[in-house]
Amino acid sequence: MKTEKIAILYLTRGGGRLASRLTPLLPQSTVYPCKGTLRQTIVSCWQEYDHLVCIMATGIVVRMIAPLLADKRTDPSVIVCDEKGRFAISLLSGHIGGGNGLAEKIAAGVGGQAVITTASDVLGHTALDLWAEELGLVVADKPAFTKVMGKLVNTGRVTLYAGFPLSPLPADIVGVDHPEKADLVISCRSKKYLGAVLLNPRALVAGMGCNRHTPAEEFDVALAEACSEHGLALQSVRSLASIDLKSDEAGLLEFAKTRGYHIDFYDRDQLNGVDGVSTSAAVLKATGAKGVAEPAAVLAAGGGRLLVKKMKWKNVTVAIAEISNPLSVS
Repeated sequence: MKTEKIAILYLTRGGGRLASRLTPLLPQSTVYPCKGTLRQTIVSCWQEYDHLVCIMATGIVVRMIAPLLADKRTDPSVIVCDEKGRFAISLLSGHIGGGNGLAEKIAAGVGGQAVITTASDVLGHTALDLWAEELGLVVADKPAFTKVMGKLVNTGRVTLYAGFPLSPLPADIVGVDHPEKADLVISCRSKKYLGAVLLNPRALVAGMGCNRHTPAEEFDVALAEACSEHGLALQSVRSLASIDLKSDEAGLLEFAKTRGYHIDFYDRDQLNGVDGVSTSAAVLKATGAKGVAEPAAVLAAGGGRLLVKKMKWKNVTVAIAEISNPLSVS
């Protein structure tokens, strides 16, 4: 689990005393006295830290961070405390950034009160953005997703269609039997449904074969073309797979690194043990494996269903398999 970095900033001697009380509670924190240097310190900490705990007036913090705000998925959380520790206000990035949880931890540690204003928390509803992130779901349309979050707050429930097994749903997320009835649809497909927001799980594995010295760009285009032609969401691709003979293929490795994909490599015996896939005499002669792209995809998907049989684009072959139960895979 990632160790999150916390910056504690204070202006006054009273703030310094509270900072000293917080450091044992937050051992991963660094304390910054900021008298005369607050603006510069906040700017330098903004990109470096996951959380900023500011012991000072809320108005000061708002004015300092306003020019830095970008996106709730990338901004650090900001918690504001008074120097007596009576209140810990979750000011920014409460859900995705973890600010609400940190404010509650601080308040509990110093005997204060956490101030949480996000509607889902106040009303006891599921925080949809946090729920989706915990399941590894990628939101296809963020503005529309925000509207669904508003519907949950206003009506107390939203509907969901999932093409995969799910753990028991929260009480305010109601499962339905067809995507046309849903507010949210979990699917690897790129198809959009009227009135529903698409949530793409990281559930696809791309098996890839290639000629030697194939450039990274060809892998990129081949995968995008395969997804587009078969109506699959490119952002649902979780990882890549190939034969172990390609473990030093520079273009493949560069492509995987650029896109953030893990690659699983399999030997010919493992690949030959997969049934129901296409065979190639040329591949068998060159590698000793009856095929690469299809069996590699199936193996890396844990025996999942082959959605896209091998396709060739220039020097690359690609096949895509779907993990059977991706929402249970970390």
